[in-house]
This record gives sequence, C-alpha cells and structure tokens, in this order.
Amino acid sequence: MVLSRYENGTDVLERWNQVFEALAAEPRRQLVVSLLDREPDQSVPLPESAVNPNVPVAPKRLKQELMHSHLPLLADRGFVEWESDPFVASRGPRFDEIAVIFEALHAFATDVPDQLVVGCQRLERERQFG
Repeated sequence: MVLSRYENGTDVLERWNQVFEALAAEPRRQLVVSLLDREPDQSVPLPESAVNPNVPVAPKRLKQELMHSHLPLLADRGFVEWESDPFVASRGPRFDEIAVIFEALHAFATDVPDQLVVGCQRLERERQFG
C-alpha cells in the first residue's frame, strides 16, 4: 500500500512537471489556447495558431522553432499531435492535462492579478465578458 502510494505520488509529480514544462513557452501556450477554441477533433494551422497577437514573430523563425523544439516536446508527452504537410496540430491523448490549466485561469480571470491579464487578449476578454 505504501509503495503503491509512493509510485502514484511520483507519477503525479512527474505529470505536473511535464505540464508546467510544456506551458513554459509562449508559442506552446498559444497553441493550447488555439486548440481549446476548436472542436476536440479539429486541427489548427501552424505557425499562425502559435502566435501571440500582441507580440508577433517572424513566421519562418517560428515555424523552425515549432518543428524543432515546441511541437516535439508537446508530442513526446502526448499533449498534441502534429503533421508537417499540411503544417497543423491537434489535441493529443493527454491534452486535457494542459487544457485544464487554461480552463481554470479563464474561469477565474477576475481573480488573476492585472499584471498577468493586461496584454493577454483571452484573459482580458474573459474578464470583460466572462
């Protein structure tokens, strides 16, 4: 019983570490939000679905970063699936583990400190219309 509890505890800790590592970069966060805005079985076009509208980046550079860094990290953990031709991403089998972070943030947008909301279109919208 104690060993099982320990194993479950270490599994949960590792899953949380993977979730926060996955959400540690803006293109990955934008991609998650873009996927949340679609039906579960729909894909999103890349690189445009990974762009923060307030801080645009060079599309060629972002495409390279997505293909070589961001998408492999998300796919290795099962959060997303992606294809290079056409360049799209969709929800992976573990997508709900990262989606819940944004769903909770959006549900409590009025409680999020201003310095984390102002400039974030989604949270600003949730505060205004939520």
